[in-house]
Amino acid sequence: MSDRELELIRDAYEAGNRRDWDAMFANFHPDAEWESDPRVPNAGIFRGRDEVRRFIEDQDAPFESTVAEIERLIPSGDQVVALVKVKRRMRGSTAEMEIRIAHLWTLRDGKFARVQSFAERERALEAAGLPLETA
Repeated sequence: MSDRELELIRDAYEAGNRRDWDAMFANFHPDAEWESDPRVPNAGIFRGRDEVRRFIEDQDAPFESTVAEIERLIPSGDQVVALVKVKRRMRGSTAEMEIRIAHLWTLRDGKFARVQSFAERERALEAAGLPLETA
């Protein structure tokens, strides 16, 4: 995994935090897949950049603000596990919630081919074939 590819992942999170969807999805492969954690609303596997983008925008819509902070990127071949802290505030509320999750990014030809979201970080490490101590 090159430094440039890791930077593309960082850029995608930063763009998402700004809700700059064009920038966030600029490096997604046209047939990219996003597999959500089964516990999120409208969970599933979303195929194609446009469908993935609609899913992410729909997930973010109820929130006044969303900030995803990368705590650590762990490369493994053509994949990267991103350990992420997400802070969200619902529209019309002052209460903020915080969760720690993981995303498993798969790159192909310098583009994001697949992202899988995990509520438990250990499951992302397992999916990438990494030891649990890596977290």
